[in-house]
Amino acid sequence: MREIIFDTETTGLDAKEDRIIEIGAVELVNRFPTGNTFHVFINPQGRQVHPEALAVHGISNERLANEPTFPEIVDRFLDFFDGAKMIAHNANFDMGFINAELARLGQPALDPDRVVDSLALARRKHPMGPNSLDALCRRYGINNSHRTFHGALLDSQLLAEVYIELIGGRQAALILDAGNERGAVEASGGVQVEIAIAPRPEPLPSRISEAERVAHAKLVAGLGEKAIWAKILASQSGEADTAEQLQA
Repeated sequence: MREIIFDTETTGLDAKEDRIIEIGAVELVNRFPTGNTFHVFINPQGRQVHPEALAVHGISNERLANEPTFPEIVDRFLDFFDGAKMIAHNANFDMGFINAELARLGQPALDPDRVVDSLALARRKHPMGPNSLDALCRRYGINNSHRTFHGALLDSQLLAEVYIELIGGRQAALILDAGNERGAVEASGGVQVEIAIAPRPEPLPSRISEAERVAHAKLVAGLGEKAIWAKILASQSGEADTAEQLQA
């Protein structure tokens, strides 16, 4: 399964008027980063960067003066994203800008069914919030100390780590079959590897002293016949009697 974690930076907040000035993306295959990334700065073709946006991402019009325009990078962008699930934090914002840029070129909008909003995932998993990217990095112990400004590639790399945690982390699922004392470890990509679980040659010795055992039995006796512990001890006593009869 191929997924693209991505982010955009823009000249402002209005997708109809403002323009994309940076796109960053990270490729995951079976929920693991492949090392393949996509990163471009984009000349906004005369649209000025709003001061409020500049304060967030620090990308000035002077920085973008010699960068390619969106029409010049659109083919590379579509090739990198082709066929993959697309994950973004507050995805409606990013997709609004991307589809607006595509519409200006007469190209169809990207299929919304391909898009996953990690902010919506976070809100379902952590309804009390906060669920900003910085807050989620703190929650999951992801180092974002180098994030002094928003940046599309850096934010995509951080979001890739957050996304893995949101969907359950990388821990393998261990499924044991008690009948044959074998099990299977299922990795993120759905690959199962059978493992054998060897039984102990001898049971571990009890760490409970005889005095502790007597004190516990006395305590349980005072709880009454309906107490759960009384039933457990009676069951253990029956098992012990059966074992002695078999040995005899």
